[in-house]
Amino acid sequence: MRKNLLKTRCWVIKIGSSLITNNGTGLDKIAIANWVRQLVNLQQQGIQVVLVSSGAVAEGVKRLGLKKRPTEIHLQQAAAAVGQMGLIQTYETCFQEYGVHTAQILLTHDDLSNRTRYLNARSTLATLVKMNVVPVINENDTVATAELCFGDNDTLGALVANLLGADALIILTDQQGLHKSDPRVDPQAPIVNQAMATDPDLLRMAGGSNSVGRGGMITKVTAARLAARSGACTVIANGREEDVLIRLAAGAETGTLLLPEKQPVAARKQWLAGQLKARGQLVIDDGAVRVLENSGRSLLPVGVTAVTGIFDRGDVVTIVDAQGREVARGLVNYDSKEASQLQGCSSDRIAELLGYAGEQEMIHRDNMVMVD
Repeated sequence: MRKNLLKTRCWVIKIGSSLITNNGTGLDKIAIANWVRQLVNLQQQGIQVVLVSSGAVAEGVKRLGLKKRPTEIHLQQAAAAVGQMGLIQTYETCFQEYGVHTAQILLTHDDLSNRTRYLNARSTLATLVKMNVVPVINENDTVATAELCFGDNDTLGALVANLLGADALIILTDQQGLHKSDPRVDPQAPIVNQAMATDPDLLRMAGGSNSVGRGGMITKVTAARLAARSGACTVIANGREEDVLIRLAAGAETGTLLLPEKQPVAARKQWLAGQLKARGQLVIDDGAVRVLENSGRSLLPVGVTAVTGIFDRGDVVTIVDAQGREVARGLVNYDSKEASQLQGCSSDRIAELLGYAGEQEMIHRDNMVMVD
């Protein structure tokens, strides 16, 4: 099954605080430079790379001269604001050595649970990746107090994998992978080489977290389950292992591979089916029906003949033919008023009709599933 990783073309790579920092004393710039070299290598192999990186608070703690990570929320937020500057500067400097551009993206879990912001974030990230820019993502700890109290970047990495429909979530940690029992108690505990992400025994095997990072092995297993919902596999591996990312891309048997139960298309269909009740309906002409059913392309405004219901950008709508048969459903790029203005029109008239240049598609194919 490791050979399946060779076929993947979009990776979300999460690097934790325990790796990014020198045991909490600031950024390990040598280690970061080494991961950047590997990420550039992956990109050169044709793998789309998205980076989720911890370390802002830990770097801020050092810059502010604090003896340890503070427990007060306002001090944690201050440390995050100061440390994020150093974190992104370091990545920018390292990637620029290879002529690769980076983009700073700060997200909260709310950004990815709100469907309008979900679409906005997805559109931005997809555009950056297509332009071979490496997004460097972190939680927006400066404003998201809930994340500072309970959050972790393992979960954020999984949500980003869901967002992009990534093939793989790679979680780099200071452990060799998931052990069958806590290696701090049993140093001889064997590594789980491969399992299904939904295996209930995995949570029992997982341990706690250290004092630097917030996410222990439990959060990594939980993140793997979340990533599996959109069909992504997860690898938990030792980030300090030499050329670990390059070796994974070559099919090396390293770390723990956690597999989804469903293939990506089926998993995404299940995810969309689990969204809230459809808020509206788009009626499409016969030509659009043929395009969707036979070509797997996006739904353009020109193929829409009628819009019913009141909905917002990002809501789930059903797509039906002239006889009322449901053909597909998906997350719509325009609210009901805008959709009505655009129905039957060519995409090159969107700016003229709405006063701004929006998405060319009424519903992008990646956010749409066909109904059997």
